[in-house]
Amino acid sequence: MAACRALLAAGRAAGVGGRRGAAGSAPGPGPAPRAGAGDGAGPVAGRSRLYEHVREGLSARPQLDVTALSERDVERRRGSLGGAALREIVRTWSRLGQVRDGIARLEAEKGLVAQGVREILASHDKAAAKTLPELAALRERGRSLRGQLRVLEAEASDLEQRFYLGALQLPNRTHPAVPVGDQSQARLLEVAGEKPVFDFKPKGHLELGEGLDIIRQKRLSHVSGHRSYYLCGAGALLQHALVTFTLRKLLSKGFLPMTVPDLLRGAVFEGCGVQPSANPSPVYTIDPARFEDLCLAGTSEVGIAGYFMDHAVQLQDLPVRVVCSSTCYRAETDTGREPWGLYRVHQFTKVEMFGVTAAERGTESEELLEEFLGLQKEIFSELGLHYRVLDMPTEELGLPAYRKFDIEAWMPGRGKFGEISSASNCTDYQSRRLNIMYSGEGGRLRHAHTVSDPRQNPWETPKTAGGRVPEPPGPVSSPAPPQVNGTACAVSRMLIALLECNQLRDGRVQVPPVLQPLVGQEVLARPPAPLLRYIGPNQPGGGPPEHGGVP
Repeated sequence: MAACRALLAAGRAAGVGGRRGAAGSAPGPGPAPRAGAGDGAGPVAGRSRLYEHVREGLSARPQLDVTALSERDVERRRGSLGGAALREIVRTWSRLGQVRDGIARLEAEKGLVAQGVREILASHDKAAAKTLPELAALRERGRSLRGQLRVLEAEASDLEQRFYLGALQLPNRTHPAVPVGDQSQARLLEVAGEKPVFDFKPKGHLELGEGLDIIRQKRLSHVSGHRSYYLCGAGALLQHALVTFTLRKLLSKGFLPMTVPDLLRGAVFEGCGVQPSANPSPVYTIDPARFEDLCLAGTSEVGIAGYFMDHAVQLQDLPVRVVCSSTCYRAETDTGREPWGLYRVHQFTKVEMFGVTAAERGTESEELLEEFLGLQKEIFSELGLHYRVLDMPTEELGLPAYRKFDIEAWMPGRGKFGEISSASNCTDYQSRRLNIMYSGEGGRLRHAHTVSDPRQNPWETPKTAGGRVPEPPGPVSSPAPPQVNGTACAVSRMLIALLECNQLRDGRVQVPPVLQPLVGQEVLARPPAPLLRYIGPNQPGGGPPEHGGVP
């Protein structure tokens, strides 16, 4: 009985039924602050498929460390949120922590109240117990606690949703050596290979491909829509040769081969730093009326990350190096840029490198990035490409990248360099969202680091005349920071560089020596006659017979 009196006294001291009692010594839970209130720069309200995934119990809650992110990091990245939004997100998280602490204290007190009720009922018969004021007081306290818990739990739910809807739009931290600014601030690190010289005006890849009857892009709007294409004959062989050549090289380096689904949940995209619900969206979403929350992947990196989602790897098995060849689907939302050719297309084949590392020393992911870049440069050099490596500035990093490097190849028909690959050190950005862990010493779980090409649409940002990196007069020698490339071979853009750099005056194209055994030809020549003749209704010289009958 003395214990019951002490419990009731403690409840009264905490403020029975009051706001102060709900949160212990902290200020009571008034209305939660609105995201962005007071500064007009709060998180953008919207849908988070990853958070919905979590609320449905399909995955663990993302363990986001927003306090490790500086306002400067957020301001320098090109995203929807600014430094003021970060401050509000941190305040929301702090408030959520206070409310959860209050809930924990109330739950503990509720347990003591229940124990007190059980002790009274155990020591008195039922009729006598009902007359005891201590029992009545304990039951009243229990009702008060349950009411306070309902209020706090509702606030916690609201705060958690606000936090995740904002925090999942925040970028990763930024490497201190990353240039600050837009595309024009990209830092040139290296130029490799010999720039081809012609004694004639070089043609573009589409003109070359049509002349060789290996690329078809005309008269396809009624077949497959704009920005689509066919590769046939030697064009198809070149694609298979590039994929085979790249896979053989990476398999010999110890990579784990993998095939992945093309259709994935939106939650996995968000965990990788892609926003399927953005407007306009870079992602193709399948009809939600028939298939809820399924999207076409723009890179196999999303599928590979999904393979590791909610799983742990043993420390001794790291790093894991994965290679995957897949079809990539890109919405290419800016339809006004380069509508013809293979540079911006809705579908292409790509061989991707993806790495998962430990974080014991803090340098593992940078070391793997350097290894990946060495492999990438080896591939491009063996194919005879003239290329340059760029350290990309803050506004070009996307959400998940800590540091990102682009490789651009010379494309004579376009008269400029064009991006052929992009990859980043994502540190623990993706693993914290997708619950990708590794078992360290003593079995302790830690978030892994990932190395990949993190952008759903890495070619979305135009390199305009004002922002283009100037072409150097010759090879540039500069210190090499940690470097990587995740895209081993993006076939459509690789074909542009290979066809345009290896063309001959008469329109034929030399096949790089390393691909000749796979293609079966040393030189691609014009066919004696085109395989097809157009007879459709909407072009000069086309159309059915005059009366629509069979001639």
